[in-house]
Amino acid sequence: MKKVLALLLAGAMALGMAACGGGGSSASAPAADASTAGAAADSELVAAAKEEGKLVVYGSCEEEYLATACENFQEKYGIEVQYQRLSTGEVQSKIEEEAGNPSGDVWFGGTTDPYNIAASEGLLEAYEAENASHLIGDVYRDADGYWYGIYKGILGFMVNRDELDRMGIEEPKDWKDLLDPKYKGLIWLSNYNTAGTAKLVVNTMIQKYGHDEGIQYLVDLDKNVQVYTKSGSGPSKNVGTGECVIGIGFLHDGITQIEDNGYGNIDLIIPSTGTSFEVGATAIFKGCKHPNAAKLWIEYALSPDCVELAAQNGSYQFLVLDNAQQPKVAADFGLDPDNVMDYDFEDAKENTTKYVEEVMNALGSAADDRFETE
Repeated sequence: MKKVLALLLAGAMALGMAACGGGGSSASAPAADASTAGAAADSELVAAAKEEGKLVVYGSCEEEYLATACENFQEKYGIEVQYQRLSTGEVQSKIEEEAGNPSGDVWFGGTTDPYNIAASEGLLEAYEAENASHLIGDVYRDADGYWYGIYKGILGFMVNRDELDRMGIEEPKDWKDLLDPKYKGLIWLSNYNTAGTAKLVVNTMIQKYGHDEGIQYLVDLDKNVQVYTKSGSGPSKNVGTGECVIGIGFLHDGITQIEDNGYGNIDLIIPSTGTSFEVGATAIFKGCKHPNAAKLWIEYALSPDCVELAAQNGSYQFLVLDNAQQPKVAADFGLDPDNVMDYDFEDAKENTTKYVEEVMNALGSAADDRFETE
């Protein structure tokens, strides 16, 4: 029911998004006075943002959460919000093509590896947010203020228990189990070129096993992969139906399929020798057309008013603000936000683009027809 209502809301918000080149949506008409906002924001910033009167958001979180977050911002501040849902890789490519003249103002959601690439290319605007004081650790922000974390997601496996039972195959328990030939054609992963989730998988394997062995692992894994989806959440959306038997991705996406879509046949697996995590982020595009509205968005995104909407709209990531209420359902499924490896964000920031190129070169043409881009 929650998902149906969210989809109805998104549909009601849909308008042509000329600023984003089509395919986008706009929140409904501006409403409430900014004084009703729960997000702490300087009154001068609010006034300057309202003077600009508009904000364009590229969102890499799930559409229901994106739509509701944009609608809420618009109602609180009376600022028109247009939004478009794109994978992190798509946003990265789009702003690279726009080369400092972005059609969007802010980026919302999605793992930080593409954010770090964009920051290193001079495509994000640094901003020292007041509400960043509520972040629970320095790992959840860029040291120079190019991005801020809003949630944390754990990487793992989602499996269709019924299908594996039918085949007489046991569930994988760890990363190297996925290389077993018995899983050939059963595994779905996202596209290394379009999905931040897949970029995190690349970095995780290299950090876990070393450079050469990590790339070889992904080459060996490819032998068992049936589909590489455009979006990181793509595998999770096909596990319950059995089209995908084993999906690699963020476990909160599996919770969404169980809790919101009723797929009780999905098991969530945290790899036994350890896994990594994403920090879902938000950032301002350098050269954006509505800079004050963009800054106000960052303050809003770093507040319970925004992040607590996630669990109300089928997104069950752990939150990284000390004044926000955690989604109980994630803990109920046995997920521990601290039970993760020590991920090297600096190495990922410096080398993700190179690593992805190396993996694609190592795969050659073998995987080309399985990489989805639409």
